[in-house]
Amino acid sequence: MIWPALAILGGLALLVWSADRFVEGAAASAQHFGLPPLLIGMVIVGFGTSAPEMTVSVLSAVQGNPGIALGNAYGSNITNIALILGLTALLKPIAVESGVLRRELPLLTGITALAVYQLVDGELTRLDAVVLLGVFAAVMGWTIREGLQKRKDALAVDMQKELVGMALPLGRALFWVVVGLILLIVSSRLLVWGAVEIAHSLGVSDLIIGLTVVAVGTSLPELASSLVAAWKGESDLALGNILGSNLFNTLAVVGLAGVVQPMPVAPEVVTRDCSVMGALTVSLFVIGYGFRDRPGSINRWEGGILLAVYLAYSAWLARLAVTGGG
Repeated sequence: MIWPALAILGGLALLVWSADRFVEGAAASAQHFGLPPLLIGMVIVGFGTSAPEMTVSVLSAVQGNPGIALGNAYGSNITNIALILGLTALLKPIAVESGVLRRELPLLTGITALAVYQLVDGELTRLDAVVLLGVFAAVMGWTIREGLQKRKDALAVDMQKELVGMALPLGRALFWVVVGLILLIVSSRLLVWGAVEIAHSLGVSDLIIGLTVVAVGTSLPELASSLVAAWKGESDLALGNILGSNLFNTLAVVGLAGVVQPMPVAPEVVTRDCSVMGALTVSLFVIGYGFRDRPGSINRWEGGILLAVYLAYSAWLARLAVTGGG
């Protein structure tokens, strides 16, 4: 029990550190190749902050742990909206000024509905996974087109400020891309092994471990970047981190894991976890998009409600773990 616990702690610490190095190196490399700030923020940083979820879920699928693979992806989405945006809005209300992000909100809602629909039959087939990756490719095409346009979007302005602190010589930037990616894989293997061992020792399902410990751990890069962005007054960047991460998780993370290893889906994934994820996504769309001349925003009251939902959901999972359910 001691070694698995140390593997989880060490894996999480290395995962967060390597993800940060990977994002910094990738963003700096992109600057050297002349990519515009909006494209870097939407694609490069989005991919980098979801790299932990991607490596953990794919490795879990390869090793035959579908509970951790799906729990990590969907648990991270729940954590991103309820915990991270909740805490961020409590720190500083989030104003949605970016036109790009307003278009991503209904897009994420529709994609979440597709993902839930695929799981209703109790399995994630390879065809389901290919569909998710096809949609991901289409979304990336749209994202790249948006990012290459020279419009002065609020997200581009926020990202430009962040890139000032990410300036690195090209050689060092590429070094951190390679090293960060290698360490992401190593730390993910440590984390998955420790999580599986702990789950088996305590008699807790892989799914519960994936939804809680693993999901929170792989979401730490988003937590740190969103809180820092909000503190600096870069609210569009804080929200952009979450929307980008959830799009990557739902399409690329689950899609890659499903292509590697089609997997059965426990009924509670749909009735409990996907229901919570779907409700949170719709809520984020409603409060973040803005209707009837009301600008999109997440105020402190709404942030508090999101955080309360996360605490209630976590308590629900904890009770199931103690009673042997889930």
